[in-house]
Amino acid sequence: RWEMSEMHQKRFRIAAILAVTAFLGAGTAIATEPCGDFGECKALIEINSSDGDIGFHFLMDGDDLNSARITDPNGAKVFSDLARGPLKEQKLTETFAESAEPLCWQDPEADPDDAIVTLEEFLERWAAGTYLFSGSGDEGEKSEGETELTYELPAAPAGVDFDGAVISWAPGDDLGHCASVAELDDLVAEGVLPVHPEDVDVAAWEIVLEPDVDDGDPTGTLKFTIRVAGAISPMEVEVPAEYLASLPEDTPVKIEVGAIGADDNATFSEEDGFCVNEVDGCD
Repeated sequence: RWEMSEMHQKRFRIAAILAVTAFLGAGTAIATEPCGDFGECKALIEINSSDGDIGFHFLMDGDDLNSARITDPNGAKVFSDLARGPLKEQKLTETFAESAEPLCWQDPEADPDDAIVTLEEFLERWAAGTYLFSGSGDEGEKSEGETELTYELPAAPAGVDFDGAVISWAPGDDLGHCASVAELDDLVAEGVLPVHPEDVDVAAWEIVLEPDVDDGDPTGTLKFTIRVAGAISPMEVEVPAEYLASLPEDTPVKIEVGAIGADDNATFSEEDGFCVNEVDGCD
C-alpha cells in the first residue's frame, strides 16, 4: 500500500490551506460579470504606491473566439488580438493583459532616461467611461460587452507590518509616490478626480507574503495570497503556521497589501526587511 512521505504530507496540507485561501479570496471585488455576451470583462487602474508606478489592466472572458478587440470611450481601438494556426483551431476564451507600468515620479535610483508618466498624464491617456469589448467566432458570430473604467482610486494601505505570524495594515490617505495628499486635493478641486482616494470605499484587501529571494530560487514561488472583505476589523491576517514552516531558515520576505475598490481599481503598498524562521539572520 502506497503511503505519502512526511514531506509529501506537509506539501499536501499546505496545498489544501492555499486552496482554501484562494477560495476565500475569489470574487470579493466586483467585476462586470456577466458582461453582455462575455462571461466577464473589466478594465482597471493599478498603482504600486511604494515603487511609484501605474498601469492599465484588462480582462475579457468569452467563448470560442477567433478575434478580440477593445475600444475606449472615444472610439479608439486600444487592443486587438487575432488567433492564427493551431490557436485559431483551439479558439480564444479568457484574455488578460497589463500595460507597461511606467514610473509616476522621478525615482533617484531609476535610470534617468526612463519615461515618467505622472498620475494626471496617465488619466489623460486612459479616459474614464465605457470600454467596449468585442469578438468574433468561426461563422462571424459577434460577441459584445462593456465595462466602466472609473477614476475612483483607493488610497494606498498604510502601516503595513508583519510580526512573524500576523500581517497588519491601516487605511491610508494618499497614493504614495504617485500623489501626495496635497496633490490629490488639487486634482479633486480641478475635477480631474471625482473623489479623494481616502474617501473611496475599499471592497477588498489583497494580502501577499512573498519570499524575497534571488531569481531562480524555488522558494520565491511559495507565495501566500488571500483576499478579505474591505470591512474586516481589525485589519490583520494570520499567516498559516504550516506555510511559514515550509520556508527555509532565514528567509527574507516581502509583504504587499492592496486596497481594491468596487470597480476593481487597486492601490498596493509594499514593505520588506522581514525575516522568517530566523536562525542566523536574513541578509
